[in-house]
Amino acid sequence: MCTQEAFQTQRSQLVGLLVSGSLEGFESILDWLLSWEVLSWEDYEGLSLLGQPLSYLARRLLDTVWNKGTWGCEQLVAAVREAQTDCQALELSSCWDPHSPHPARDLQSHRPAIVRRLYSHVEDVLNLAWEQGFISQYERDEIRLPIFTSSQRARRLLDLATVKANGLAAFLLRHVQELPVPLAMPSEDAACKKYMSKLRTTISSQSRFLSTYDGAENLCLEEIYTENVLEIRTEMGLARSPQKSPATLSLEELFSTCGHLNEDADTVLVVGEAGSGKSTLLQRMHLLWASGRDFQEFLFVFPFSCRQLQCVAKPLSVQMLLFEHCCWPDFGQQEVFQFLLDHPNRVLLTFDGFDEFRFRFSDHERHCSPTDPTSVQNLLFNLLQGNLLKNARKVLTSRPDAVSALLRKYLRLEINLKGFSEEGIELYLRKCHREPGVADRLIRLLKTTSALHGLCHLPVVSWMVSKCHQELLLHGGGSPKTSTDMYLLILQHFLLHASPPDSVPHSLGSHLLRGRLPTLLHLGWLALWGLGMCCYVFSAKQLQAAHIDDEDISLGFLVHAKSVGPGSTTPLEFLHITFQCFFAALYLVLSTDVSPSLLRQLFICHGPRSSLLARLLPTTCVPRSERKEGSLAALLQEAEPHNLQITAAFLAGLLSREHRGLLAECQANEEALLRLQGRAQGCLSRSLHQHFRSIPPAVPGEAKSMHAMPGFLWLIRSLYEMQEERLAREAVRGLTVGHLKLTFCGVGPPECAALAFVLRHLRRPVALQLDHNSVGDIGVEQLLPCLSVCKALYLVGNDIGSVGARALALMLEKNVALEELCLEENHLQDEGVCSLAKGLERNSSLKVLKLSNNCITYLGAEGLLQALEKNDTILEVWLRGNTFSLEEMERLSQRDTRLLL
Repeated sequence: MCTQEAFQTQRSQLVGLLVSGSLEGFESILDWLLSWEVLSWEDYEGLSLLGQPLSYLARRLLDTVWNKGTWGCEQLVAAVREAQTDCQALELSSCWDPHSPHPARDLQSHRPAIVRRLYSHVEDVLNLAWEQGFISQYERDEIRLPIFTSSQRARRLLDLATVKANGLAAFLLRHVQELPVPLAMPSEDAACKKYMSKLRTTISSQSRFLSTYDGAENLCLEEIYTENVLEIRTEMGLARSPQKSPATLSLEELFSTCGHLNEDADTVLVVGEAGSGKSTLLQRMHLLWASGRDFQEFLFVFPFSCRQLQCVAKPLSVQMLLFEHCCWPDFGQQEVFQFLLDHPNRVLLTFDGFDEFRFRFSDHERHCSPTDPTSVQNLLFNLLQGNLLKNARKVLTSRPDAVSALLRKYLRLEINLKGFSEEGIELYLRKCHREPGVADRLIRLLKTTSALHGLCHLPVVSWMVSKCHQELLLHGGGSPKTSTDMYLLILQHFLLHASPPDSVPHSLGSHLLRGRLPTLLHLGWLALWGLGMCCYVFSAKQLQAAHIDDEDISLGFLVHAKSVGPGSTTPLEFLHITFQCFFAALYLVLSTDVSPSLLRQLFICHGPRSSLLARLLPTTCVPRSERKEGSLAALLQEAEPHNLQITAAFLAGLLSREHRGLLAECQANEEALLRLQGRAQGCLSRSLHQHFRSIPPAVPGEAKSMHAMPGFLWLIRSLYEMQEERLAREAVRGLTVGHLKLTFCGVGPPECAALAFVLRHLRRPVALQLDHNSVGDIGVEQLLPCLSVCKALYLVGNDIGSVGARALALMLEKNVALEELCLEENHLQDEGVCSLAKGLERNSSLKVLKLSNNCITYLGAEGLLQALEKNDTILEVWLRGNTFSLEEMERLSQRDTRLLL
């Protein structure tokens, strides 16, 4: 029993109890009191005032309850008890009648349970209520204000249902009943709940704005985020579904049960090339969790950056990692940490940029104590193996080259992030440019310049296209077709915007570069030094050593990174790793303080860590003034190979005929630049010849086959960046392979353009196998120039649709070399097949056409039959796995036996 006198005597303790938790806890108490009708609706409105201190609301609640007598005082104590346990609401989850004649009353009676049900789904319910006309857009936007938590949004929706007489209450009562029962938090500890609230608030504030590429402006992630293509990686050789291979999934399905490599592992790996959107993907995941819209099976999410972690020199324990480098509990640290250890299945850790971690994965040193410190790399490796926080989920992002076979042993799932689809590119540009006409003009420009369109499947390039839309649309001068072209364009954009108005014309002339040459060299040296040291965030001391001043920073290519730890000054980083590589290449081209003897020593470096860039550079470009003679050689030897490949490709592009004149006017020694170009051309050609010579001889009676080695596509891309026809012709002279296999190599439209640029100079026909890549419709268009030397083309899972089919159909009308065309497991559908059929009517070389698993119906097959009546060269058309009934299959096979069903 709680008499009014006892209640008044303990008032100060009760106030302390009510304010010791969070506002969420206080509002939960109000939910119970409202459901028990202790509070009237007028009482509740008076206790739900926005902006009032929690202590004021607590005292006002005590006054309100005291005035209701002993019964009211007892009910408040019971409500506090229920709100603390917080699990009892689940017992009421199925107690209401969804078709109650009094829906508003039932919403109030079961308010605690309904708030819990709505918590993880409030966004979806809000949208559905708006679509069905129960709430206005203004009301929906008011409830969705970012100042409110998911629980507060749920309560505001219920409050609105109480005062609206349009059926909203009945709609909510029915719809909420169908929502899944949420997982209860298996703890009564207030410290954990307080920490959960703080963690959500912290991650929400960190994730709400997109800062991946450009720190100069705040882009709301909700407004700009565009879905990337996610594809499950399966072990090569394993059986797959004939209808869908490899499987695609959405971000929300990241922890689905399909495609597991190792059921006992806890780590999901997301791989994608530089600029494919890995960091933004994780940021979206964090925001979905923090806002209560998804991934609610996790009570705690801890995001980390590997480039930040490798800056930490001191040993760390798991507790130090979580609390000191993510979010610190305000009280009850030991209780919170013990909860995390007891319930690891409710914890998610994300590690962004594993490829930027300077250490290679190893499982030699076991560390199983969550409280004992160890090195950062050992802590991370043991977390990924499950020796620490076993059953806690981990998401790791990386570029493909950094993923070893040893790491794959500990993966539950591996997913390829393939960048934007063609629809995604268009959607992204429309989100970036909502002003009338701009997005339409940009999209038209891309569709008429397939080389630039192909580059845009990388979100970082789409961002650059959006950023430079004025230069692309207004000033002409030809559209970029190589990555180097695009990065020089964004360099122009930043230089022009950093210059006084009307001081320079709107073009990338030599005077524009020359005027900023000291800044470019400072940034270039910092970039190159960082690559060699595997350093991607730079302290004030490191910036000072590279002579970076405020004017250099103001150019915009260096932005603030997230703080490494408590008390540390905010370091700077390049907009993106590709920009760091670009500036490193720019330094190597523009710097004239060189030591030829030093680079002669660099060329003799051997071994697995041997510099890839060393093969491309002549004896030039090493500054010798205040830096040690061996510094550049050491940097190139120690840099990560995948970063050197990007740098080397940019270097080749900068030395192209198109850009050579621009750069020559920026430095005094033009002869050095010409020597650099000649040496780079020679090294590229020799590297390709060495690659070709390493191909084993053909098996007697079979065509010589070449499986792409890791460096092949990089060499081809570098050759394409240089845009030298003569060099491409010489590079493939004497190549005698009959079958070039590039399956599962991440070939996208840019790689297709590079392959066509080189392979079209082949003297002998070749079978080109590109199964299970990301060629797409744009990539098909890029391949067309080399298909005149292809006797077979394999494309079994490349996201090719009707646009790509039309391009192939036009090719078939003229092609006299292609004998086999494999387009299985795409989405040609009837429209694409009918286009191919028209091309077949005039073709006289194709013998086998494989169209299995393309969602083709009888209509598409009818188009093929009409073409086959005019074509007696075709021997087989594969149509297995398409949408035919048994009767249709019987009729089709009787009409033409060349159809294989």
